[in-house]
Amino acid sequence: MLTLGCARNEVDSEELAGRLAGGGWELVDPEEGTPDVIVVNTCGFVESAKKDSVDTLLAAADTGAKVVAVGCMAERYGAELADSLPEASAVLGFDHYPDLAERLGDVVAGHAVPSHVPVDRRTLLPISPVERQQADVAVPGHAWGPVARKRLDSGPVASLKIASGCDRRCSFCAIPSFRGSFVSRHPDEIVAEGAWLAGEGARELVLVSENSTSYGKDLGREHAGQGALEAVITRLAALPGIDRVRVSYLQPAETRPNLVRAIATTPGVADYFDMSFQHASEPVLRRMRRFGNTESFLGLIDQIRSHSPQAGIRSNVIVGFPGETEDDVDELARFLTAARLDAVGVFGYSDEDGTEAEGLDGKLDEETVNARVARISGLVEELTAQRAEERVGTEVVVLVEQAETDDGDCVGRAAHQAPEVDGECVLLDGGEYAVGDLVRARVVDTEGVDLVVEPVELLARVEPGSQ
Repeated sequence: MLTLGCARNEVDSEELAGRLAGGGWELVDPEEGTPDVIVVNTCGFVESAKKDSVDTLLAAADTGAKVVAVGCMAERYGAELADSLPEASAVLGFDHYPDLAERLGDVVAGHAVPSHVPVDRRTLLPISPVERQQADVAVPGHAWGPVARKRLDSGPVASLKIASGCDRRCSFCAIPSFRGSFVSRHPDEIVAEGAWLAGEGARELVLVSENSTSYGKDLGREHAGQGALEAVITRLAALPGIDRVRVSYLQPAETRPNLVRAIATTPGVADYFDMSFQHASEPVLRRMRRFGNTESFLGLIDQIRSHSPQAGIRSNVIVGFPGETEDDVDELARFLTAARLDAVGVFGYSDEDGTEAEGLDGKLDEETVNARVARISGLVEELTAQRAEERVGTEVVVLVEQAETDDGDCVGRAAHQAPEVDGECVLLDGGEYAVGDLVRARVVDTEGVDLVVEPVELLARVEPGSQ
């Protein structure tokens, strides 16, 4: 099983691994022998991700094993991908997931499996959110049960899907067309899976979805509405064995004061805000079919820091969007300078198949887009390094993820640092600590966005199954 793309795909792969194990398949390490079939969970988000997916499929085929493509790129392009990539024995969509064990049997037996035929998955669910829970539609990552998920990583951090799909219509984004409309998971199911993950060694749960701030709107009066996400994170944070709950993928326009307060102040919940700003110039945001501006975004940041001055805040921004002017870029730079974010991903705009932005006028040439990416990236690098330096002298709680290195240190992350994207903490003289330990530490230096910290004390924990 090879997984590309985001944490949501990682959850889907673990669900597929559980289904396959239940269907009689054995997961093997390719370094220990050639498998009968390699399942590649592809990413179809942007052009570079598609290229990585194709390269991975071709490399898998070179091993001599049968290769099956699943995931977002397979769902999005289906038969078109199969026609252009004969090296893949099958290209299967989300609707194949419940029967994947049988389909792999067909592939290994040499039987042809019809390629997935893409549809706009938004058309498969009712328009009314409250009617979606009863719809019989395959939603990856929602088939919870101890036999329906198999951990593929033994580390102390696990992603937990709380919803799938999106009802927003951002002009640059194709995700809703192949991930579908927004569907929440039932809170009891989420908490049960969180407890199972704790029993499997997870110490931090990262809650993932396409839009976490919409959670609960389709669950009916008992669970829906304002407070649904707050209730779930509170329940998860109370699970024995879980030391930290982290919420990701927040939409600024939907982030309400009660949610800000809950994330910033609930014990066991990381005071961490993954805010999807995308830009700060109001004209650009409107062309993106998004809301907000510099002042409203800074007001939200002020609100966050009024509850937790050291809260971690990250975002992604797109530069070079059709119609973007130099004044728009200046406005984005003004926002970033005032916001003092901990981490920012900077992306240059590129057309995505089937999106509204693909047909917009005012397209910028590649040279201009690249120049703007370089300008904003340079500014972000300087600003985030300064934000890290502001933490020198403060204390952080570090979850150890890598035991003693050659230097006698160990590596982990503080509450303001999400896995893989936000930097890390180097714990000096940390040879006595094990993976999964929680260590209170003092920040003594920085290396870019990374913190250098000295241990103060090892924190006690409540193990799974304890009261």
